[in-house]
Amino acid sequence: MLIGFWNFEANCMSNPFKTRLLFSIVMSALMSFLMTGWVTWLNLGFGPDYTVRWMRAFLAAWPAAFTIVMLCGPTVQRFCQRLIGHKPA
Repeated sequence: MLIGFWNFEANCMSNPFKTRLLFSIVMSALMSFLMTGWVTWLNLGFGPDYTVRWMRAFLAAWPAAFTIVMLCGPTVQRFCQRLIGHKPA
């Protein structure tokens, strides 16, 4: 089912949008997972409930991170392109 979702002929989403969507899902998940693990450890240490607290923090952070990446990603990408002098096609 999920594989069919990413099949261009199977739906009306463009490849650039699907790429942006998949990138946003993966990047926000990775960053949320790593950062919430780090910050949970810094604030609470490795206690017996560390993993449970980390996963709660991750589940709270991931939707926000995904939304931020989807909304701010294109602007940040254009800003970075200007910084390096890249002219979009």
